[in-house]
Amino acid sequence: MGIEYIKKKSLADEVAARLQEQITLGRYKVDEKLPIEPALMKHFGVGRSTIREAIKILANSGLLRVQQGIGTFVEQVTCSKEPMEQRLKRANVQDLDEVRQLLEMKIAEKAALNRTDADIIAIRGHLENRRKAAAEGLKEACIDADVAFHMAIAEASKNEILADLYKSTSVHLKKWFLQIYPDTRAFEETYVIHEQLLKSIIAGDAKKAWTIAAKIIGHVSQ
Repeated sequence: MGIEYIKKKSLADEVAARLQEQITLGRYKVDEKLPIEPALMKHFGVGRSTIREAIKILANSGLLRVQQGIGTFVEQVTCSKEPMEQRLKRANVQDLDEVRQLLEMKIAEKAALNRTDADIIAIRGHLENRRKAAAEGLKEACIDADVAFHMAIAEASKNEILADLYKSTSVHLKKWFLQIYPDTRAFEETYVIHEQLLKSIIAGDAKKAWTIAAKIIGHVSQ
């Protein structure tokens, strides 16, 4: 085995994700025994406790089974029991963003139909925070306000599943947003269209809200 060095952040989660990927790709088959702990430690460049925690994560998800005194075996090749939050943590950021973008239009449409006065106040407040942070060049605060703005729209949709999915994907994407946006210029440039989205939601115009949300995520040319 070659050595794979894992980032310091969430070592057990990282190792679990790598192991799961190898199992999914067929490196280890169902009922096949995994290499012993020292071999896994060398392969991933981590300590024994990290390997044990990673195995525990995959065993809890149903992917592995641990037989005391014998070893760890592949139980199945897909994690049918894997919690969604765990799945989102190891997801590719581009895949997560695609899911977020698809949800964007639907939550805007539903928010236009179901929003309350309290929802409008919350959405407007986050949009104003976004505007101020962008104008002052405060990138992280601007991204926080942007995420909060869209989350408030998700809340206003009154569809709890849509809202939960949107929140989960957005939270996991925040660090990526900090990397891809060099400054707040893009947020300043898109303020007007975000304001239009708010106005369409206030007006209860579901079709227009959908269309504007589509423009915001780039599915329709502005």
